Amino acid sequence: MSTMGARVEDDTMKLGLLMEAAQAQQSLATETLGRLREHAAGLDGVVRDEIRNTLLEEIHALGQDSQRAAEALRRLQHNVNLRLITWGIVSSTLASLIPLALAWWVLPTRSDIEALRARRDELTANIERLTRQGSKVDLRQCGQAQRLCVRVDRSAPAYGERGEFLVVKGY
Repeated sequence: MSTMGARVEDDTMKLGLLMEAAQAQQSLATETLGRLREHAAGLDGVVRDEIRNTLLEEIHALGQDSQRAAEALRRLQHNVNLRLITWGIVSSTLASLIPLALAWWVLPTRSDIEALRARRDELTANIERLTRQGSKVDLRQCGQAQRLCVRVDRSAPAYGERGEFLVVKGY
């Protein structure tokens, strides 16, 4: 039994050493787990800071891009406004010049108007003179060619070398 007792004692000792080793491992695991929790908490802060910094950088970059896009839109709007103003001026100018050119081309000049007024005054004077002389000339457009005709007195004699002149009725 003594060998058995030594064995039991040896086994007990081994068991004690195993228990001590297990307890040491458990303490080490607990300590490591605590450090891991601290490290995880530290990592959580670091990750949050990194995410925050990255988000701030992206928002800042987005803001700069938005400012550049807004500036490009302002320039585009300015260019479009200039083009619209230019086209408005061109179309207004053309709309004014075309009728003026047509009027210049179609309407008579001052000298033409003066000549027409002089001709009208002359014709008016002739009409007044004929009216004073008792003229009642009856003029018409005759035939298909619409030639100017006058009513003549058929009872009056014909004049001229071949009788080509007749007396107008009413004289």
